Amino acid sequence: MAQVNELRHILEHMEQMGEPGSAPEHPHLPPQDGLFDLPDGERQLRARIVLLSGPSGSGKTSLARRLGLPSISLDDFYKNDDDPGMPSRYGIIDWDSPESWHKTEALDALITVCRTGRVDLPIYDIPTNKRTGSTHLDLQGAPIVLAEGIFASELVDAARAEDILADAICIVRARPKTFFYRLMRDLGEARKPPLTLIRRGLTIAKEEKGTIERWVADGCQPLGFSEAEQVIRAHHRQAAMRQAH
Repeated sequence: MAQVNELRHILEHMEQMGEPGSAPEHPHLPPQDGLFDLPDGERQLRARIVLLSGPSGSGKTSLARRLGLPSISLDDFYKNDDDPGMPSRYGIIDWDSPESWHKTEALDALITVCRTGRVDLPIYDIPTNKRTGSTHLDLQGAPIVLAEGIFASELVDAARAEDILADAICIVRARPKTFFYRLMRDLGEARKPPLTLIRRGLTIAKEEKGTIERWVADGCQPLGFSEAEQVIRAHHRQAAMRQAH
């Protein structure tokens, strides 16, 4: 009960800090007619990627499951905790730094799945900070793949240059909700000791506004959960129609 009261106090304090996590009021342009057309002479891709970023706890994984589309968790490309040169903060590894993550491996996987329709992916265990195995993803003809994670914006420019990018979206919602969902998830999965999770969660919440602004500057569209779902479904419908013809 004391923990519940403490969390309620934290959330009330965050409410007083303001709501930078609300999506801006501006329409998202629907997919353009030529989005999936390749220039003459170029090899036709099997699929394109929707990069899905957003603060930890914003609903990226939940949205991917809700949509039912093939998805790649970019968190599975984290480095092992004993990898040389891991970034640190507050005396522990900074898992919110892109330096803790294999960007090149993630990009190679996205390119491979878009060109061939299949790819082998790593499996990463967050509680032990280790890669524990691999899995195989076969698109089975699906024209859209979701790639979700807090480092998704790091891949926007490269994915666009490789002509595999369908869209880049950043999910934003009220900061207290994001904090609460993130904490409940992390505690439930025993990702880290409770005190570490609370401390990390408060740091993420404090920096959330600037982080979202950086993702938007990287090329991600800031959208609420429901709007993001509608946009991705529109991409899928259009891609499926083009594929059928």
